Amino acid sequence: MKIRRWLLLSLVLLFFSVLKAQQQQDTIPPKVTSVFLEHSDLLSYDKAINVDAQILRGNVCFRHDSSFMYCDSAYYYESLNSLEAFSNVRMEQGDTLFVYGDYLIYEGNIQLARLRNNVRMVNNQVTLYTDSLNYDRIANVGYYFNGGKIVDEDNVLSSFLGQYSPDTKMAVFNDSVKLENPQFTLYSDTLEYSTVSKVATILGPSVIVSDSGTVYTSRGWYDTANDQSLLLDRSQVVSGNRILIGDSIAYNKQDGFGEAFGNMCLRDTAQKVILEGQYGYYNERTEYAFATDSARFIEYSGIDTLFLHADTLEMIAVDSVSREIKAFYGVRFYRTDLQGVCDSLQFNTRDSVLYMFRDPILWNENYQILGDTILVFMNDSTVDYAHVKEYAFASQFIDSTYFNQLKGSDLKAFFQGKEVRKIDVAGNAELIFYPIEKDGTMVALNEAKGGFLSIELKENSLDRLVIWPTPVGSLTPIPDLTPDKKFLKDFKWYDYLRPKDKNDIFTKQMRKTQTETPRRSNKFVH
Repeated sequence: MKIRRWLLLSLVLLFFSVLKAQQQQDTIPPKVTSVFLEHSDLLSYDKAINVDAQILRGNVCFRHDSSFMYCDSAYYYESLNSLEAFSNVRMEQGDTLFVYGDYLIYEGNIQLARLRNNVRMVNNQVTLYTDSLNYDRIANVGYYFNGGKIVDEDNVLSSFLGQYSPDTKMAVFNDSVKLENPQFTLYSDTLEYSTVSKVATILGPSVIVSDSGTVYTSRGWYDTANDQSLLLDRSQVVSGNRILIGDSIAYNKQDGFGEAFGNMCLRDTAQKVILEGQYGYYNERTEYAFATDSARFIEYSGIDTLFLHADTLEMIAVDSVSREIKAFYGVRFYRTDLQGVCDSLQFNTRDSVLYMFRDPILWNENYQILGDTILVFMNDSTVDYAHVKEYAFASQFIDSTYFNQLKGSDLKAFFQGKEVRKIDVAGNAELIFYPIEKDGTMVALNEAKGGFLSIELKENSLDRLVIWPTPVGSLTPIPDLTPDKKFLKDFKWYDYLRPKDKNDIFTKQMRKTQTETPRRSNKFVH
């Protein structure tokens, strides 16, 4: 036990000793060394020209520590440990860093080189071009402040302000930044760039332009070697008429694939549709889109906007102008003139048909329509008619006690404006309705059956009824009604499932009991 404590104490003391030594080392200023004249063809001194300087001409060479400086002529200020170099200026540091220019002022005490006119800094495959460069040998950083560019094997980067570190191979660009790549051009306010990984880190408002589209972002990174990027802060990827937005987007330009995380939105401005979700992705090449987690589809091509929610949404390109929308699990949608729920749904913008599958229910005004499958046909974004295939049942709310009801094998409900105007039933038609007197009172229940049935409505009231062939009917006064006569078999009123507005589509509603699912009656037996 004592040995363990002793080892632990030793390790702690060693850690703090190293830390203290490091801190002391960081605070110690670099040692000042002298700048030496290595060679010159001619050396002279002229007090009239420069009282403090030795004048050097021809093949001039200076050395400061491991750095060598060459020029055609120079002023050497030995007492100030500095020099001024002219024409064909060249600095060499090791065998990897070379700096060229027309003019140089070098201050040995602070190891700062100021180069002007036709300046180049060459570090392996990286070259920096500018007319004004300050090179700090202590930090090993060169920075320009009046325009410059950095060129490597893949990219050309330019800006008004910039710096480059030969040690880290990192470059920083500010103000009027431009990154030129054979595949795209990036414009930015602030950018960092690694000449090793070829990754550009975006730190300010930026636009990336290419043949395939445009990207708008203010923060993220772009791997220029692999055409991959991570875009943050509600970035936008624009491809033709489609715009992908997200809190963050993982975008692969080469594959044309964008994956959005958080408040994803895909807008098709041509088709006037929007796909939303907390997660989703879009493939520019196949034009396939996917959304889930609070997924919503919006269609706004007409006067009324359709808002649709499901657990999972897909948008598929049918052709160059048409889109197909598929919704899976827990579908709920809302329009001012039409609301509905079902398990799954499909909508095609080409034929404007809405397909509702598995326990679909449709509402219009005070009408409820349900069946095995419902098809809603649109005409210029308005509802033309709804077709219920198999086990059709339509109900009209009169009050909490009385409902007009209609059922059969196949049903079509025709709309005019935003209201149901006509209903046709084919096969095993059954009808219960309450005629309304002029004073608004109900006097009896009218029940009818037949093979086929057609009714016309006016101001939400029965205007005309046709039943054929061999209709059977009865009239029961209201006082003689018993509860079992007021409803057709399988009647249910699902108004509590009905979406109330565009936000209510996200409210998860469950049927109250399993028995409330419409029972599949034998259509050959009444």
